[in-house]
Amino acid sequence: MGLSAPVRRVARALRGALGFLTRAPVGHDRAAWDAFRATPVAFPLAGYPIGVALALPLALPLSPSLAAFAFVCWVYVVTGIPHADAITDLGDAAVVHGTPAERREVMTDTTVGVGGALALGLVLLGLFALGSTLAALPLRALALVVTAEVGAKLAVAAVACLGDPAHEGLGSAVAGDLDARSLALPVAVSLPAALLAWPTPAGVLALVAALCTALCVRAWATRRLGGVSGDVLGGANELARLAALFAGVVAWTAW
Repeated sequence: MGLSAPVRRVARALRGALGFLTRAPVGHDRAAWDAFRATPVAFPLAGYPIGVALALPLALPLSPSLAAFAFVCWVYVVTGIPHADAITDLGDAAVVHGTPAERREVMTDTTVGVGGALALGLVLLGLFALGSTLAALPLRALALVVTAEVGAKLAVAAVACLGDPAHEGLGSAVAGDLDARSLALPVAVSLPAALLAWPTPAGVLALVAALCTALCVRAWATRRLGGVSGDVLGGANELARLAALFAGVVAWTAW
């Protein structure tokens, strides 16, 4: 009986995570949102079902290039475009020479600059190249895509738990009440994903790559933007997914 309340809270937070991180018609109520933003373990937990969904195009009987194209499209059909938009904002901010406040101002501009276009283009190109390789290894694709998605969501949780909000907004709503101790449970529930590629080290390296990406994004955002924002969280998700897939594919193909 004592576990029923925590279990219900995590289940509500997971529903909120799926509603926030995907286009699924669930978890859009206030209770689910409040539970989600206060429960960072919901991030990697949501990565498991999202990863399974994202891997579906790679199992289709298509040529590797067509499967890879379908994979890239499907990623944003399932997850929506907010995280891709975050990449363009961070890319524009990265090329600005100025104060953190000036960089944050550029991120609110609805016009996409060269930095944003280049950043998004590189992410899409990377997903396509990795999807093409994974499509040629269909038995491995599911394991690596799920592990990478769990790693991406762990990266978002890490940035939220370790970063300080740059200003009022989504970043402060998610990261404002969290600290380093809040990261322990997200790490624990992410570890099983590393075993999906057993006995190769691909899963372990994918998670490590995602976490390293999170630390780099957090350090860059602290120095260049003055802290964490919603765009930083979204950008961490996209970059960590890409890094995890890259590390996993390299390790598995070289094994």
